[in-house]
Amino acid sequence: MKGISRYAARQARWCSGPAQVEIKKILIANRGEIACRITETARSMGVQTVAVHCDAESEGKHVQMADEAYRLGPPPASSSYLQADKIIEIAKRSGAQAIHPGYGFLSENASFAKACEDNGIEFIGPPASAIIAMGSKSESKHIMEAADVPCVPGYHGEDQSNETLQAAADKMGYPLLIKAVLGGGGKGMRVVRSSEDFIEELEGARREAIAFFKDDRVLMERFIESSRHVEVQVFCDKHGNGVYLFERDCSVQRRHQKVLEEAPAPGLSEELRKKMGETAVRAAKAVNYVGAGTVEFIFDVDRNEYYFMEMNTRLQVEHPVTEMITGLDLVKLQVNIARGQPLPFAQEDLSINGWAIEARVYAEDPYNGFLPGSGTLKHVVLPQQTIEGSKVRVDSGFRSGDDVLVHYDPMIAKLIVHAKDRNTALDVMDEALKHYHIVGIPTNIEFLRASVNHKEFRQGCVTTNFIKDNEEDLLVRKAATDEELVMGVMGVVASEF
Repeated sequence: MKGISRYAARQARWCSGPAQVEIKKILIANRGEIACRITETARSMGVQTVAVHCDAESEGKHVQMADEAYRLGPPPASSSYLQADKIIEIAKRSGAQAIHPGYGFLSENASFAKACEDNGIEFIGPPASAIIAMGSKSESKHIMEAADVPCVPGYHGEDQSNETLQAAADKMGYPLLIKAVLGGGGKGMRVVRSSEDFIEELEGARREAIAFFKDDRVLMERFIESSRHVEVQVFCDKHGNGVYLFERDCSVQRRHQKVLEEAPAPGLSEELRKKMGETAVRAAKAVNYVGAGTVEFIFDVDRNEYYFMEMNTRLQVEHPVTEMITGLDLVKLQVNIARGQPLPFAQEDLSINGWAIEARVYAEDPYNGFLPGSGTLKHVVLPQQTIEGSKVRVDSGFRSGDDVLVHYDPMIAKLIVHAKDRNTALDVMDEALKHYHIVGIPTNIEFLRASVNHKEFRQGCVTTNFIKDNEEDLLVRKAATDEELVMGVMGVVASEF
């Protein structure tokens, strides 16, 4: 009876709430694996898809999967996937009622979201006002504090003079972190360990902030030496409902870029999980959020406390691990929420099933400073979809013969496994990586295997210093196995035809 009454109440709110939006065709303003991922779900829902592409990807996997495709321009993102006006024009010309931005590119661009609205196109994401509120690290901190969301102690003031910032830093104490107000991805970020180094590091952070975000404003926060990166997936509909789909641990990072992600987070008590989830929903509702969002927290290991870091107002790269442990299709949820439908469940309906881990497979050389790579994937062999009864999933926008372009992020694929518990998931991940072969360009697959098998990671609860603290163990070259040598020969032979 409880479930029936709750469903009836939601249906009543739906009938009297926002107008329903017809979505029969979606333009996907992205490329690679995320464009393919969105296309798969749209197809399962009977929704047509429109792909866009740069000149070098006219035969790309995401283009061939879509129902129709349109050219944007040359490969640099500024001439193609960041051409907002052209993308909206294509959406109107193709008859697409909605645009899904994926992640990166225009996904967190408030002007683009507003332009979609102005042109009568549904933006599958939050309203522009929420993107603006969460896009500014200083503004979002003020909003979060007002919503009783814990924030790292620091300076978020408007006075950006060297004198004021130096005085605030000296009062706060060292070490501290300087961050670009509009920053992300580790850009415009500096750790300062003494008052004498402050001005030099401040100027470095400002230079990066101008280069990447065209805004040199900064904020400062206490630097937490021993921390974990724990984030919470939230979903809100247009009817005021909001839930959390539990947390992910993304502490294994290099240069502030995630490498391994898992759900749930190791070592979290049910009480703390619930508290963090409720905090994340409160953060989302503070900006009238709609759709999929991720509230990132920095978890102080020494104090056993968590603080708001930022909110990503889009679907995350690592969303598959959440899908695995909840059994939900997050893209389908996004589309239905954009249509105006209420969330089909309440918080008490959700539960965690098993353990999921994601490894990002990059075209890069870990033994040469993780130098990004590019070139032709001469031969690709994927692992089996099931290993020892556990599910293995590969999300990728590339196939054998495709080119990894220098113009974009070097991620080739995401390898995701789901098992009954963490130890089993780790074993399955290692086995899947062992049988994942890519010939033609260097990858980080062996580095991922070393990380998954490292004793500290196996024990769980590693900090964001994991890679830096264990480089000697993780960056040891291993001799190629017979299987790898055979795959290499096959790749050479394949490239001749």
